Amino acid sequence: MDYSYLVNVYGKLSSTSKRLEKTYHVAKLIEKASDTDLDMLMLLLQGKVFPVYDDNKIGVAAKLVIKAIKLATGFSADEIEDEWKKTGDLGITASNFISRKKQVTLFSQELTIQKVFSNLRKLASIEGQKSVNHKMQLIAELLTSARPDEAQYIVRTVLEDLRVGVGVGTLRDAIVWAMFPKVVGIFYKCAECGGWMPDTKLCLSCKKSVDNSFVDMVNALKEEKIVIAESDNIDKLDLHDKNYILPKDKDSARQIYNAIVEAVQEAYDITNDFAKVAKAARDGLKDLRKISLEVGKPLNLMLYLKAHDIEDGFKTVGKPAALEYKYDGFRMEIHRAGDDITFFTRRLENVTKQFPDVAKVILDSTEKTDFILDAEIIGYDKKTKRYLPFQKISKRIRRKYDLEQIQLDIPVVINVFDVLYADGKTLLKAPFSKRREMIASLIKEIPGKIALAEQLVTDNVDVASRFYQEALDMGNEGIMMKNLDGIYKPGARVGYGVKIKPVMETLDVVIIGAEWGEGKRSGWFTSFSVAVQDEDGNLIDIGKVSTGLKEKKEEGTSYEEMTELLNGLITSEKGKEVTVKPEIVIEIKYEEIQRSTNYSSGYALRFPRFVRLREDRGSDDISDISLVEELYDTQRGR
Repeated sequence: MDYSYLVNVYGKLSSTSKRLEKTYHVAKLIEKASDTDLDMLMLLLQGKVFPVYDDNKIGVAAKLVIKAIKLATGFSADEIEDEWKKTGDLGITASNFISRKKQVTLFSQELTIQKVFSNLRKLASIEGQKSVNHKMQLIAELLTSARPDEAQYIVRTVLEDLRVGVGVGTLRDAIVWAMFPKVVGIFYKCAECGGWMPDTKLCLSCKKSVDNSFVDMVNALKEEKIVIAESDNIDKLDLHDKNYILPKDKDSARQIYNAIVEAVQEAYDITNDFAKVAKAARDGLKDLRKISLEVGKPLNLMLYLKAHDIEDGFKTVGKPAALEYKYDGFRMEIHRAGDDITFFTRRLENVTKQFPDVAKVILDSTEKTDFILDAEIIGYDKKTKRYLPFQKISKRIRRKYDLEQIQLDIPVVINVFDVLYADGKTLLKAPFSKRREMIASLIKEIPGKIALAEQLVTDNVDVASRFYQEALDMGNEGIMMKNLDGIYKPGARVGYGVKIKPVMETLDVVIIGAEWGEGKRSGWFTSFSVAVQDEDGNLIDIGKVSTGLKEKKEEGTSYEEMTELLNGLITSEKGKEVTVKPEIVIEIKYEEIQRSTNYSSGYALRFPRFVRLREDRGSDDISDISLVEELYDTQRGR
């Protein structure tokens, strides 16, 4: 596929904020893509060339891109930097210079997505003395052959700052639209151009009015390859080689459509691979259902609702329930395949190299069988034997060197609370009580090294309350309450378990910008613009945080440390303010949530304060607007 075709879609995605339109454009793109192209397209649409769980990263800074633009166009670095300051977007800057470049290229060629993808992937593997020049030449090679609009998105992809607003929900729905028969009552036929559209007033193709009458669609439907849906159970429908699903009414149409969406979401949650999901969906629902867990490839972990108190917890999960300590550590997927141990964080980062001591414990304490465990790794004080707060263990995630010393300084214990795969079997549908039994059979507990999560099964509120207080006295965050018959639902908060904590609900937000300080803090960022996400996964700002950080590194997370983390993520700079890639997630507390027109979220935080870095979370894991609205409605008895 020509890269220009993808760039044309990028342009359409950038020109609208409406999710339906974005989904339509992505669906039309992937509908005709070959399986080979899908492997590249599904990553490029997210502005990536490697899956999130892959150790390889492009790792190219803006300064190197400026050199590549210089090489490709003949303009000076100063001219390029001046233009960048005006546009605030190095991609647009590259486009501007390509359109008026001085260099005459004799051997430029039409770019394909394969060529762009291949060149950008090579950037991650180049090392050594001449690596900077080699990387610059690979980027310049693409820019030399690129048209202005292509140059814009090549640069944005290199910098991992695509800015087209395509999230997980959009890609999931696009697969449903492209790979499955159209559900009549969810999609309607445009009388003008014949295209099938979602429930919109104007056709997304020809911009003419669409008749959204279910009865008219049924009466007008004369195409062949229709499956009559007498049941809402999609597994009973023969969808092979069908173009349309005709349900009995609009309510049934919605149920059928939602069931297909859920099937695609489930497949993605256990693979984190949209290309694999799209290719399976193309071959039918049965092939999609065959997708299963794979040891060594991370899945999206199950998430938990927050309960107000013990009674509220029992109301959600039922009686009796399993109560477990809620540890203040690093949640970790532990994969074992023979003697190979791999660790993934909640944000799917491979951190195996940072925990060689933990890998040894896993090898020593488990049988040589393949499995996937859900666990918490907690640091503890060698003298007091009490658990250490999250900030301590988080240092081990960031550490790349001196691992032997940090193992001595911050020893850890592994608390295992779930098993998702073992002995060649996926256990996601097994009841929690059975999965707990499986953990006990897999693991030989070693004091101070590895243990099953502390658990109590009860239906008594008073007994549960004492267990809760015991958990807090031990230095834990609170407790978990779990349905004994509950299945494991990757990536979802579905009521099979809840968390109870004594503190006011904090927010996990991502930093999207920062401002340089003044006076003695002039070399540091001291104010941070933060965002939550809307229902489509788009980032919406909610305020600025400037307190809670320390002056010195040894006292905790400092302004200096935060500056170091953000310096390599800057995408634009105007005066004292910078825009950064949304990669650094922090936990914040606040006095109150207020309505506000100053921020795109519609809310502002009164007296927000930094609590801690959340290295275990990515921008997809941050708090969403529904939580903000819930907290706003319930604060102070409102």
